[in-house]
Amino acid sequence: MTQINAAIVQAAPVPLAISHGITRMAGQLRAALDTGAQLVAFGETFLGGYPLWLDEAPGAALWNQPGTQALHAILLDQALRGDDPRLEVLQALVDASGACVSFGGYERVRATLKNTQYLLRPHQPPMKHRKLVPTHGERLIWGRGDGATLTVHDAGWGSIGQAICWEHWMPLLRATLHHAGESVHVAAWPTVRDIHLLASRHYAFEGRCFVVAAGTIQDRAEVLEGLALAGGNAEAEALIMGMPEGQLQTGGSAIIAPDASILALADAEETILTASLDLTAIGRALAAFDGDGHYSRPDIFELRVDRRVQDGVIDAA
Repeated sequence: MTQINAAIVQAAPVPLAISHGITRMAGQLRAALDTGAQLVAFGETFLGGYPLWLDEAPGAALWNQPGTQALHAILLDQALRGDDPRLEVLQALVDASGACVSFGGYERVRATLKNTQYLLRPHQPPMKHRKLVPTHGERLIWGRGDGATLTVHDAGWGSIGQAICWEHWMPLLRATLHHAGESVHVAAWPTVRDIHLLASRHYAFEGRCFVVAAGTIQDRAEVLEGLALAGGNAEAEALIMGMPEGQLQTGGSAIIAPDASILALADAEETILTASLDLTAIGRALAAFDGDGHYSRPDIFELRVDRRVQDGVIDAA
């Protein structure tokens, strides 16, 4: 196969209420699969919604802020865990279509939330990538990932990798995934702002791969609706009401070729963005630049990646 179809579902998630979000996402995924896509991408933390209050609600980072605490407790309760059976409806769509589907979500690991990008694969368990470094205020809510989830999936027609938001400015992470030989890279963002689009185009050019840069849309009213679906909380509602009204995430999704040209670009509206990816473009681009091959200097530079699971506690027999 030398050509595949890719799609980005740029849409509003259901904030906080993850089971409700899976139901909505199933319908959105069916619509994307109807386009004939072999790869479908959703943005960062699509299941659960991006924690907008960390950026938009005054005082969210104050010590013992009751609304922030309430929202954290809700997300711990709602978060995906292990082989979560709630994902079976999405996995069934993947198995039936043969497509791969990337989406972000809140994952609970013991008592810690992780910002995890899932890749659902036909008749295989999900491949997970946990964000290595939560960005700025995100450290109030998410723990760090480790090298065990710096993996790619062989889809038969090529390899798929994933990274989340500001990880695209981590040079050694980029080098690790470039070395893995991605054909298509999913760059998950809350909104694909101008600087995020620049990073995504740079990643495509440097990695000689296609980049599917997936953003979401979201407004304050939808966060309040999600809170109600998740059971409601007066303190959390008061914090969210301190956020500006209107649209706070503005999409901007893009599909980018290995020469950094933009194949498809979305505005701030809900849409399914599609493009046909000519995989032979990868080989043509590598003729001029191969950062992991003829443009590397392994005699000077060496990168060591620790792929062990970092649980922090080791039980010795």
